[in-house]
Amino acid sequence: MREVEVVPSAAALVESMRDFGYSLESALADVIDNSITANASNIWICTSSEVSNLKIAIIDDGVGMTYDVMIKAMPPGSRNPRESREKADLGRFGLGLKTASFSQCRKTTVATKSGGENSAACWDLDYVSEKDRWLVKIPEDFNGLPWFDRIKKTGTMVLWENLDRLAGETQTEIDDVAFNRRLSEVAEHLALVFHRFLSPDSGSKKVNIFLNERLIEAFDPFNSKNVSTMRHPEEVLRYNNQEIRVQAFTLPHHGNVSREEWLKFGGTEGYLKNQGFYVYRQKRLIIHGTWFGLLRPTAFTQLTRVRLDIDNSLDANWKIDVKKSSAQLPEEVRRQLKTFAERIENDGKRPFVGRSKTYRADREEISVWGRITSNDKLSYKINPNHPMLIDLEEKLSPDLKSDLNKILEVLGSALPIELIIADFGNDAGKKISGEISDETFVFALRTVVESLFKRGCKEEIIIQLLLDTDPFKEDPSRTREEFLKITKELISE
Repeated sequence: MREVEVVPSAAALVESMRDFGYSLESALADVIDNSITANASNIWICTSSEVSNLKIAIIDDGVGMTYDVMIKAMPPGSRNPRESREKADLGRFGLGLKTASFSQCRKTTVATKSGGENSAACWDLDYVSEKDRWLVKIPEDFNGLPWFDRIKKTGTMVLWENLDRLAGETQTEIDDVAFNRRLSEVAEHLALVFHRFLSPDSGSKKVNIFLNERLIEAFDPFNSKNVSTMRHPEEVLRYNNQEIRVQAFTLPHHGNVSREEWLKFGGTEGYLKNQGFYVYRQKRLIIHGTWFGLLRPTAFTQLTRVRLDIDNSLDANWKIDVKKSSAQLPEEVRRQLKTFAERIENDGKRPFVGRSKTYRADREEISVWGRITSNDKLSYKINPNHPMLIDLEEKLSPDLKSDLNKILEVLGSALPIELIIADFGNDAGKKISGEISDETFVFALRTVVESLFKRGCKEEIIIQLLLDTDPFKEDPSRTREEFLKITKELISE
């Protein structure tokens, strides 16, 4: 069989590559992925003040590239998506830098510093179209590159010039007001997509992103620092020998937050549009506000948001696109998530059903043990939503949270039910009670009271619950005494 090499026209293909569907926000996010992969601590987005001759640069203080490494990175498709990647690598196709840049401008320059060496290469789409060849220009003079002096010892700058797509394909002019509005939209997008880098968990590296010298603050869509947010236990699914971590959050009802906070976490599209799964690939948000067809968006689930973490080795299974802004559930994962979704649908109704002007906690919420009936089987487990566990989880890294949940699962499965039944059977009048130190008793009581108090639960309801729940009901006088001390301190704060 004969072979014939078919070489695509550079002029035609490079123009087609401009239409992958990037917005300004998603294009910038794609370039920032490279900076984070390059171990940058600081990333600066700089724009020229002259909108009529607009330039945008993305600069980082990462490891930079040598000339040879830079040249290897310049061709479209510089990495095979089937190749295994480092855990911290946010790339996939080796296309992102090029397709993102081409989508916004006709001239892209990559300038970098590494090992005391300065290197640069430029894609000029007009030149490629003229020559109909994949030719990059190699600048010899770095003095003419704006913002290049921002890079000190190591780092990389991606410079966009001749931005002809900013205001739409047919409109090349944009005024200052419109451009500033677009920059505000960019800041909001990056604050969400990279919030777990901007405000990382304990033990993870922090990344700063600046937009024209203004530090972008992280936007946590789960409002996880609010005491009224219900954090459900993290669950771990298995797929293709990889872990998928899933954790649901129920955001506070509007009666438990200020109007400003309510509007902030609802976003421009509102709570109905923003409910559902938030899929993260190596902590970078890929897609959000979808139930993947597992649930219908309703008013009852509008406060429910689910964080779902996947590994970059599962890109093909999840059909992650070039822009890293869409994904599809693998069928096996869909089956595993179906039961999970139905369960959190019921939990999501809790802030709305039977609600009064104040938060009404129930005994189930502060009980140490929970009773579960499933398929005619009865089991017991430690309550994952107990205020003491919620408080502890907020102080732990993701790995330690996972270890804690596994320990709790083992403890629940090892409850000596047969031994307890036997003890009661031998002496029906016997009272079984666990010992608890004074220090532990006060710690548990304080944690529960503070949690319920901050969520707006009335004092009389809290004390009623305590006197009906172990271990507090075992010593009602001490419970009342400590409760009065704690509430007095809380009221005075």
